[in-house]
Amino acid sequence: MQSITRKTLLYRGGFKSTDYCLNHVEGCSHGCKYPCYAFLIKQRHGAVKDYADWIKPKLVSNALDLLDSEMNRLGNRLGRVYMSFATDIFMYGNAEVRELTLRIMAKLNSRGVPCTTLTKGLYPKEVAEKQGAGRENHYGITLVSLDEDFRKKYEPGAAPLAERLAALKYLHDKGCKTWVSLEPYPPEFMVKQDITKLLDAVSFVDEIAVGKLNYNNELYRHKGINEFYKHVYFSIWRYCDKNKISYAIPIVPEKKPAEEPVAKAAPQQLAFNLPEPVGCGV
Repeated sequence: MQSITRKTLLYRGGFKSTDYCLNHVEGCSHGCKYPCYAFLIKQRHGAVKDYADWIKPKLVSNALDLLDSEMNRLGNRLGRVYMSFATDIFMYGNAEVRELTLRIMAKLNSRGVPCTTLTKGLYPKEVAEKQGAGRENHYGITLVSLDEDFRKKYEPGAAPLAERLAALKYLHDKGCKTWVSLEPYPPEFMVKQDITKLLDAVSFVDEIAVGKLNYNNELYRHKGINEFYKHVYFSIWRYCDKNKISYAIPIVPEKKPAEEPVAKAAPQQLAFNLPEPVGCGV
């Protein structure tokens, strides 16, 4: 596996003064085709040449040294760390990425710093055994559909959906805090599905976050997209409220969409202090 070096690792995410992010891999073999926001940004800034370059990830070879140095500098100013906005920390089938991720999490946890993680890969069972600050880690998966044909088309390199969900359920059953991201939630021109079935499949989690599809040229060629997402947000809000699940929703309609809702800001119901969605679900 190829590698690169960086000058810094931790950065402020811009959402909470005590939250930092890190990305210890350049690229992602999952190759999501929604399209992936992280890929678009990296290509725009010249970090990767094209899609073929993006799906050949490169490790940040000096990530552990940078982390030691930056943890010492930040001290107790370093709050919860989010992993990661611009790659996948448990890239499916990639042992080198997994091992570096586990070593980074161990370093953070050993200094009393918990992590919030998100993956379309599989969580190693060993993360359920973490102690100390590791017990405050929050483990999430992106799961926007239960349709495996959809996964093969739009998330071609990611873990199969049933395996992804089972790995998260294992952590839940071991007492870990778990969450799911339904972002980018696909409109019907990508896949027709019953959102209640999807919500039932993830009903064991502590929090559900959702966001709309972005950066897709087909999106506004289809009528009713805004109403579609109002319905999605309302359905998730109603489900979470009924089942006592925390949620992160961009807007919550005051009434059902059929009753001409007026959108309002979603209430602050974030149990995990999650960062704001960025549209890439990585």
